[in-house]
Amino acid sequence: METLTVAAVQAAYVLMDREANLDRVEALTADAASHGAQLVVFPEAFVPGTPIWIDTRPIWDGDDEWFRLLVANAVVVGSPHCDRLARIAATYAVWLVIGIQEREPAGASIYNTVLYFSPAGQLVGRHRKLVPTGSERTVWAPGDGSTLPVVDTGTARISGLICWENYMPLARFHLYAQGVDVWLAPTLAVGDAWIATLQHLARENRMYVVGVNPVLHEGMVPADFPHRDRLLPESFLASSGPWVEEGNSAIVGPGGSILAGPVREREQTLLAELDLGQVASARRLMDPTGHYNRPDVFRLLVDTSPRPPVQAATLGVTVPE
Repeated sequence: METLTVAAVQAAYVLMDREANLDRVEALTADAASHGAQLVVFPEAFVPGTPIWIDTRPIWDGDDEWFRLLVANAVVVGSPHCDRLARIAATYAVWLVIGIQEREPAGASIYNTVLYFSPAGQLVGRHRKLVPTGSERTVWAPGDGSTLPVVDTGTARISGLICWENYMPLARFHLYAQGVDVWLAPTLAVGDAWIATLQHLARENRMYVVGVNPVLHEGMVPADFPHRDRLLPESFLASSGPWVEEGNSAIVGPGGSILAGPVREREQTLLAELDLGQVASARRLMDPTGHYNRPDVFRLLVDTSPRPPVQAATLGVTVPE
């Protein structure tokens, strides 16, 4: 069995600035690669940054200008911005996994998406969050079963879910059944309870788990951001403190032990060398989709077909003679 060096990049984004965030991704990926990282994982929604107004304001009490910024700065798969992410992976010869906010070429619906790029600069996987949580539903559309990838890196099989999707047991089981050695959990979730969740996932499927968060101090929001005083009202900062997103990144081993982190209230890239042989050893006792499964008792049906909003069909018409 081989080893895999992973980097969990806990970093701040430049709010609603796609180009600046792509620059950040390149610089942070270069730094991680220089320290031996082969798999570099970025937080949820890192490009172009979390639409923080969904939590700093009452639901729907936002500003259309903020959402317009989000639409303008979202990433379209197949666009030059997506191509740049592919080039970053190829330039630094890493597997790059990154949370973006994705938009279709036409339309204004936004998806909370994770993209997987190979060291050859190819987009090899895409996952759209199945169920946006709470106020997230005011900005993100739900994904479908067609974007649930498990990616074989040649060294390890990697996959994962976004934030509270990790509490969806059937989604986890579907991916577990395809063989996952390293589970990636980009998230915005904070606190010790989330770290316990990562540890549970690791023990449940006897795999490595990489949780990675963004951080954002209120001082990092540009002074000229539109309606900044409404975006970060004093009442919100008084209750939450200056860290709008405090971070909570950690790397967990197959038995649930914490290998790195959790790190909070600062930018930091966590590095860990994963001994993949430990995954096989741990599954001797517990393999939830193998010898510890009862397919004669339980069955899971998963619809992996895409669900576009419109399906065009040509209907045959018989003309009377």
